[in-house]
Amino acid sequence: MKVNGTFVELEKGQTLYDFIILQKFDLATIAVERNGEIVPKATYKEVLLENEDSLEIVRFVGGG
Repeated sequence: MKVNGTFVELEKGQTLYDFIILQKFDLATIAVERNGEIVPKATYKEVLLENEDSLEIVRFVGGG
């Protein structure tokens, strides 16, 4: 699977939620795009990832 332009090994049957937790992302400060579509946070536990997927995970940062 490709994440932010880098190939990563995907565990079989892994959900998007599981992947995010294992990679230590903060759920409150990220947005996820899967194969060109924004994934609603409410569905993270239902989305099964596949090796062909491409994810873009962006973090919100404050500043001015």
